[in-house]
Amino acid sequence: MIKASLKNPALRKRASQFTRLVRHSAVTPRTGQTHKPQLVTNGEMGVTFIGHSSFFLQVGGQNVVIDPNFARWLFVLKRLRQPGMHLRDLPPIDLVLVTHAHFDHLHRQSLRTIARQTKRQTGSPPTLVVPHHVFDLVSDLGFDDIVELEWWNSYRHGKLEITHVPSRHWGARVIKDSHRGYGGYVLRAGKHSVYHAGDTAYFQGFREIGRRLAPELALLPIGAYNPPQFRNVHTSPADATQAFLDLKSRWMVPMHYGTFRLSHEPIEEPLQLLEQEAVAAGVKDKIVVLEEGVTRFF
Repeated sequence: MIKASLKNPALRKRASQFTRLVRHSAVTPRTGQTHKPQLVTNGEMGVTFIGHSSFFLQVGGQNVVIDPNFARWLFVLKRLRQPGMHLRDLPPIDLVLVTHAHFDHLHRQSLRTIARQTKRQTGSPPTLVVPHHVFDLVSDLGFDDIVELEWWNSYRHGKLEITHVPSRHWGARVIKDSHRGYGGYVLRAGKHSVYHAGDTAYFQGFREIGRRLAPELALLPIGAYNPPQFRNVHTSPADATQAFLDLKSRWMVPMHYGTFRLSHEPIEEPLQLLEQEAVAAGVKDKIVVLEEGVTRFF
């Protein structure tokens, strides 16, 4: 079986491409700075980009972390940008949301540390919200309350309502468990609303999410689109711009770029192309590129 696979030109090409990614990650210096997050006042919504697809949100009186990943390595791929904050600098967290089971989004050690740290600070861990069929991957991490959601189902925590929404991706942790759920979340509290798309390709569902939930702020992925077949599961900058137009949101914050080299486009290219697409679409002033760890108030 091994000899046969080595003779397969497509498999040899994939192995060679992955080897180049690993080598590039290993020799590239890690960049970026860490900051202490600023806390909101006067009912504002605070958004802090941690890196990759990880965010610390302050909305509806709740402290929320989405897809927390503070790892220095993703298996053999080195993290190229420092997390925007130290885990120890997070305030007590009320809610943790995980969009799907892929290793760059569901990082077990980061989740375990957040659960322990908040329990030490407040006496109880945060609530964890995950897609359906993900419970078994997180049940041993120290969370007392784990909520599994199907698409378009909602969960309320205090003044904050979280709705799990569709995406075009897949949810497998490993090859044989593709039954796992995946998707994004729309968080709503009073006048504020924010959409985290998770991982996704472009699909018509963005229009439905915009029509049904009208999020004012859209956190959209822009990286891991090269080679072209990767766009079957990831949005390019052009795709993300179209998604933003479909959503009719007020602002867009890009994510899923620059932290882990998961594909073959130059590391600086996603932001460059996003700027070109935003100018062409007339929405450049609506794109908010966040520096890791620097809190932006909306």
